[in-house]
Amino acid sequence: MTGTLNRRVYAFLLTASGALVAHNSMAAGFYIAEVGTPTSLGTGGVANPTNTYHADAAWTNPAGMTGLARDSMVAGLQVVLPKAEFDASIATAGGDDGGNAGMNAVIPSFFYVKTLTNKARFGISLTAPQGGGFDYGDNFAGRYQTSKATLAAISIAPSFAYKLSDRFSIGAGVSIIHTKFEQNIMLNQAALAGPGTADGKVKIENATDWGYQPFLGLTAQLTDRVLLGVVYRAKADVELEGDLNFRNLIIPQPAASDIDVGWDNPQWLEAGLRYRLSEDNHLLLNGGWQDWSEFGEKNELTVDGRVATLDRQWDDTWHAGIAFAHRAGAKPGYSVGFAYESSPVKNEHRTFDLPVDELYKVSASYFWHGNKQLDFSLGSTLYLVGDADIDVTAQGVRAAGKFDKNYFLFLGGTARYTF
Repeated sequence: MTGTLNRRVYAFLLTASGALVAHNSMAAGFYIAEVGTPTSLGTGGVANPTNTYHADAAWTNPAGMTGLARDSMVAGLQVVLPKAEFDASIATAGGDDGGNAGMNAVIPSFFYVKTLTNKARFGISLTAPQGGGFDYGDNFAGRYQTSKATLAAISIAPSFAYKLSDRFSIGAGVSIIHTKFEQNIMLNQAALAGPGTADGKVKIENATDWGYQPFLGLTAQLTDRVLLGVVYRAKADVELEGDLNFRNLIIPQPAASDIDVGWDNPQWLEAGLRYRLSEDNHLLLNGGWQDWSEFGEKNELTVDGRVATLDRQWDDTWHAGIAFAHRAGAKPGYSVGFAYESSPVKNEHRTFDLPVDELYKVSASYFWHGNKQLDFSLGSTLYLVGDADIDVTAQGVRAAGKFDKNYFLFLGGTARYTF
């Protein structure tokens, strides 16, 4: 019996979800476009490729740093308030709906741009480009696939920009990313020892890795009114190493104590246009593509030297958005934005650890000038997420249903100082 359970535990670890989650970024996988600044949070990320106004250009499009005539610094803080409630229609092993599984988060950000010469700029960014978590609880209907999972990623990104001419600038940088992932999965011991046997638990803990993701940017002043911005982010390998722990097993704990979890953060191409309607008013458009099909093909688990790959059957995603910004010199300004992002996964392949779906973004910000070189802003983006229908069978147990309340609210504020 001991050998049977060990084989079942190991087989489950290599065939269940075992990769990562995305809670604060239900969009297009798990990248977060909003970095807490008015040009980003207040437009749903639409203004990112054509950002030439603020120091967060160091991350959103490094070429845009050449639009800053003086050294500049932006510090921000945003909170994420999710509502993710699953409504189970099928739960063959019982269990509850998990309540509001979304986990609140506080995300700081910092950006600095240094003017090196009339044409050259250096930037540094501190952001959280992905992260969050779901906590369904140990009695959740889908607990045999995931009961809790969290992902946290912090990025430090140096960047450089150079102005080729009055109309063209280029930029490049690299995000140095520290990733931490943890996940709890309940074990269906009743399948081995009979009805009434309490669940066991397997925990992936402190799975961490340092990695890097290069990015390139371009801005082109096509006409006196039209600015084009293009940003490309390369693929990044993630190879996490962590601890594997078991709880409440009916047999002695298996010998395996280490686990490696790997995937690819996919490449990302985005372009945007900024059209000057008048001196104070701008119309912004953007569109982009993310290579999530490559992520879906490589979700690897390594336990005790044995490797298995999970194919999530994800598709590439695309997004598009439109925004309006009013900037009136020394007077207060505002922005509004709307964006759409497609789902990377069809209903039949969606899982509880990554219950992503298509979404709509509605955004707004308000910014004003303080004393001397200090500016302030407040912004918000609301993610309206699809139902994220799920029907999965894990460890012989089927759970199905949908998220009948599924949205994420980003609220943020920043302070900008120009030297």
